[in-house]
Amino acid sequence: MLVNMSSIAALMVATSSRAVTAFSARSVAPKVAARALTVRHIMAGGLMPYDEEKMPIYALGVNIGMQISQQTDFKSLLEEEELEILLAGFTDIVKGENTVNPMELLQNYGPAVNDLLRQRMEGIMDKVKRDGTEYTEGFLDCNEDAEKTDSGLVYYCMKEGDGASPVLEDEVEVHYHGTLTDGTVFDSSVDRDATIKFKLGQVIKGWQEGLAMMKEGGKATLVIPPELAYGDAGSGGAVPPGATLKFEVELFKVNP
Repeated sequence: MLVNMSSIAALMVATSSRAVTAFSARSVAPKVAARALTVRHIMAGGLMPYDEEKMPIYALGVNIGMQISQQTDFKSLLEEEELEILLAGFTDIVKGENTVNPMELLQNYGPAVNDLLRQRMEGIMDKVKRDGTEYTEGFLDCNEDAEKTDSGLVYYCMKEGDGASPVLEDEVEVHYHGTLTDGTVFDSSVDRDATIKFKLGQVIKGWQEGLAMMKEGGKATLVIPPELAYGDAGSGGAVPPGATLKFEVELFKVNP
């Protein structure tokens, strides 16, 4: 059994997503743009680790590492010693110093790789779900006016509106600030300083239910369980599998 890994070419050029066993390639920007962006970040953050001539090569490594890390959070899945072993395998292949046939290695250990990743991911997801349940209970305890619906959504009115309430077919204009239960901001129109418009029926179920409880001009906090958000799949690298999400949402306009 083979563990299908993304090719270096797939990591460096824009491509369509491909389903693979351990992780998949995602559409990425051309390497020149990614490299320039990476270098600018390093320069803004402090001293560069290499001289100017070598930085493009370093940026190439950073870009590959970012693409892989966006697919699988190995830092959370593996212990420090295990990360060193993983990097040793990567280095051996890149430098052509591997002492065993790579295809034979994957045939022998591919199933074990997938079992390991699945078990580790399930363990992390179970903890994320427990944290979400505890956060929801704590939010309800601290906010007496918050209500929990039959679906598991928690709705807390911060400001009562006086306009129309949207239905699934309506377009809405909102501001929102989305965080994980540990306070990490994963998406925010407020931070971007730009409202967003969309059809209510095109977003996650927690938003569909929560915004239908609001009126134009209103503001509310929604605590959304994973079943009404992104479930066990999560959403890219921003929302972990099984995550409970908190949104502060301000509803500006409802367009039938």
